[in-house]
Amino acid sequence: MAGQGVACALAVALFIGSLVSIPTVYTPGIKPCRTHTNTFDLHGCMRALIVDQHSTAVRSIGVCNGILGNNLPSPADVVKLYQSNGIAAMRIYSPHAATLRALAGTDIAVIVDEPAIDQFLTLSAASDWVQSNIKPYQGVNIRYIAVGNEVSGDATRSILPAMENLTKALSAAGFGKIKVSTAVKMDVLGTSSPPSGGEFSDAAVMAPIAKFLASNGSPLLANVYPYFAYKGGDVDLNFALFQPTTATVADDGRTYSNMFAAMVDAMYSALEKAGAPGVAVVVSESGWPSAGGSGASADNARRYNQGLIDHVGMGTPKRAGAMEAYIFAMFNENQKDGDETERHYGLFNPDKSPAYPIKFRIS
Repeated sequence: MAGQGVACALAVALFIGSLVSIPTVYTPGIKPCRTHTNTFDLHGCMRALIVDQHSTAVRSIGVCNGILGNNLPSPADVVKLYQSNGIAAMRIYSPHAATLRALAGTDIAVIVDEPAIDQFLTLSAASDWVQSNIKPYQGVNIRYIAVGNEVSGDATRSILPAMENLTKALSAAGFGKIKVSTAVKMDVLGTSSPPSGGEFSDAAVMAPIAKFLASNGSPLLANVYPYFAYKGGDVDLNFALFQPTTATVADDGRTYSNMFAAMVDAMYSALEKAGAPGVAVVVSESGWPSAGGSGASADNARRYNQGLIDHVGMGTPKRAGAMEAYIFAMFNENQKDGDETERHYGLFNPDKSPAYPIKFRIS
């Protein structure tokens, strides 16, 4: 959850208005801002699911790997922990040399973030970055490079040229199989409720990005957090936690029994409206805190993350089939900024003990 930003909830009332609830009563309204990565239109991570390229079967689970702590295991020990738990992919938030060296020779698939997108604003600079940060690690299974994480403001207009330059630089250096994307938060949607109404708030920025992704066979990386919609008091807890609930969303002939699927399908709808219906959404972050705030407990975190693991094998009402998602995060990080919850997203404690029971593998 690097690149934390403040994003306000703009459309909870519309979303809640579409809920069918018996007998739960919701109070519609504008949800407060957050200092995390996501809101629902109000709004380094290990890959939460590996999908066999020749099958829709989900083979294993993955998690985000942040390093903002002074008590975390060594990169080599972290990689061993991934392997011992069958975690098959990782997202890291910078081209961290020690982590990349530890990943060499493993089959762990990796998303590498580069937060400083100005490093790609010329082809020459992008080529230098590839030579420094990709070429030395040819034994690492780098799957995606994220050009920025939740870029906001005027800098969003630099994303597309940066992605174009990096793609050219990778191809010229013989790394054309690595896909280039960018990670967005849910407030890139001006409308997210109902899910079929999903639409980008700044189509002038996002439509060209979506078309670039389509032309290069790259997914859109999206950070998706039902927790923050729940935290505002607008969403049924069970609906947010993948638990049985009387609350559902009925939309366009589809029924949504959890908020995660509704959020992801809103992003798919926005991509369709932007002229890129074939672009996949990879959930580059999603999680639930185990302490530090409203609804934050080890039991709720376990329910959400286990529900996410179990759910993504089915996809969403709009896009059935196994999907990719990344759980945030591997460890509780004691040096993260922001609300107290920011330091309690870990599946593991710094001593490598589980924060709560979780089953990573899906049979």
